[in-house]
Amino acid sequence: MSPLVFVFALAALLLPLLLWGFWALPGESWQILASVPTRKRGGRWSGTNVTYYGLILACSFAFAAAVYLLLVTSRGLSVGYALAVMVGVVAVALPAASLVARIVERRRHTFTVGGAAFVGLLAAVPWTYALGWLSGGFDPHAFVIPILAAICCAFLFGEGLGRLGCISFGCCYGKPVHQVEPRWLRRLFSRLQFRFRGETKKIAYASNLAGVAVVPIQAITSTVYVGVGLIGLALYLSGHVVAAFLLAAVLAQTWRFVSELMRADYRGDGKVSKYQIMALLGVGYALAIAALFPVPAGSGSLSAGLGALWDPAVIVVLEVLWAVVFVATGRSMVTGSELTIHVRRECLGEHAHEHAHVEPALELPLAHEEQLQAA
Repeated sequence: MSPLVFVFALAALLLPLLLWGFWALPGESWQILASVPTRKRGGRWSGTNVTYYGLILACSFAFAAAVYLLLVTSRGLSVGYALAVMVGVVAVALPAASLVARIVERRRHTFTVGGAAFVGLLAAVPWTYALGWLSGGFDPHAFVIPILAAICCAFLFGEGLGRLGCISFGCCYGKPVHQVEPRWLRRLFSRLQFRFRGETKKIAYASNLAGVAVVPIQAITSTVYVGVGLIGLALYLSGHVVAAFLLAAVLAQTWRFVSELMRADYRGDGKVSKYQIMALLGVGYALAIAALFPVPAGSGSLSAGLGALWDPAVIVVLEVLWAVVFVATGRSMVTGSELTIHVRRECLGEHAHEHAHVEPALELPLAHEEQLQAA
């Protein structure tokens, strides 16, 4: 299969998914996946809510990890080395998603993908060097760009698909349409807009914007990131690794800066947020890396990358990563539930229903029984 055929097939699968998400996920019914009873109070149970946000993020993360492994192994690197790099970067970036958000937004129960991406990008180069030095057998200096390009392309898919989770939870939302300037942009978003339903959506309890027309910034970000991710994937597999890296890294960070100008959720103090500053630093870091490191000649082998994904170890690692992300992000910290659990007698069957209404036998004290027998 040629790289272009593979990319077009992938696009044909992802486009309907995005369009469905843009249409359905702002609705109230697509926020809570399940509610698990945890403690009984009186006649009701207190429940812990499990969100579609966590499910979507876990699936997006696993898909992004698969894209990364496909690209890295297509360049001839071993599955073990690719997995080691990925696990190391994730081990740094995943805690950073919460830590950076706490520092910037001063909130405990929130996450930031932008902060995690920035920390992960910084950690990838020294970790790649450390693993190359420990393993030996090749020069890690020559594989920094291919590995970072694979990480950045995979990030675009993960972030683009992960924004569907933001739509579901009602976070990372755009400004109200009536506040958008200039007027031509306001007219555009008067036709292309989101209206979130449900009082438990973040846009409702954080900004009181439930039912208000807002800029569909999550949908725009999803479209931009997935579209550029597909282009970067085609460039990478065709041998244009530097172009794929710069396109993915620079656009991801630049769009991070621009998109926040159209967002209404709290991003920290100041007109320019710390996340936007991180984005600009990320652009400079990517340009410096591209200028400093060489790239091995030749194009990647798509068949080798696809073959690596069928390795049982790879499948298990992807499943574990999915589970870790789902557990870390799926439990809602800001919503609760109360449940009543009862027996549906209409579903027990006719005989069980009759038996359930049989009057209990009259029980007499032992003394009364003896008196009756004597009589």
